Amino acid sequence: MGLTGGIGAGKSTVAKTFIAQGAHHVDADAIAREVVEPGSPGLAALVDAFGPEILDADGALDRPALAARAFADEESTARLNAITHPLIGRRTQELIAAVPADAVLLHDVPLLVEGNMAPFYDAVIVVHTDADIRLDRLVNLRGMDREDARRRIDAQATDEQRRAVADIWLDNSGAPEELAEQALRVWNERLIPLRDNHTARTPAPLPTEPVEADPAWSVLGPRLVNRLWALLGDKAVRIAHVGPTADPGGPAVPVIDLEVTVADDAAAQAAAQLLHEAGFPSLSGETGRVHGAADPGRPARVYLRVDE
Repeated sequence: MGLTGGIGAGKSTVAKTFIAQGAHHVDADAIAREVVEPGSPGLAALVDAFGPEILDADGALDRPALAARAFADEESTARLNAITHPLIGRRTQELIAAVPADAVLLHDVPLLVEGNMAPFYDAVIVVHTDADIRLDRLVNLRGMDREDARRRIDAQATDEQRRAVADIWLDNSGAPEELAEQALRVWNERLIPLRDNHTARTPAPLPTEPVEADPAWSVLGPRLVNRLWALLGDKAVRIAHVGPTADPGGPAVPVIDLEVTVADDAAAQAAAQLLHEAGFPSLSGETGRVHGAADPGRPARVYLRVDE
């Protein structure tokens, strides 16, 4: 699962709630700090690239000093990214590989939306708080300078961009206890069933009764198309949102139907197995051509077709 939200939104409350229930937490910010700790190859590489002036009196990274040099121009920023991104990526993969296969993995990524990472998760959880409330929290609770806090908020993804990728939207306009209660309900009603279905390679039950057309279908369809592209890559020729929810003319059964077109039978078999193991179990065995989503909160069906 991917967890994200704007600065000051309250992600830590949600993460703590999930961790208390047994989630395995992989924190992107913590990893970014770890790979440049004193004595690390990452910090040595930064000093080589930007000079000893980026160190404080204790030999640790002085982040404002680094920022002044690394974000001075595009070339310097690219140099910073070339050093840190591979280190962060390798350490992230090490931590993820150590998580048991039947666990709920929570990848906490503040810039998940900005990094276009949403398609790579079984589900994306967004913690939302209005920008003005976040600004007040950052200034009054964290002691940040108001203008600095505003710049950081404005530099991040918009609410609309986060909504476009959010499978689960948690509103944190109230007290922390209310957010924790929301998170616990999501854990019990969504994440655990998703985990169990994923582990057992079992599709979640699909609704059968039509409902009034929902504008959310036009957002969910492309989101799932992107998810399938992330899973299948060049094994697919085309992926499309099809069926009644793609162009509703009235009430429809609320199932997002997706059509994956592949080049031949061998590609269909390979794609079927990938889908079966990655959250879209087959309705008729590992190499079946019709799949359902393991996520009970996101009813979807995937049809595999061979290009003609």
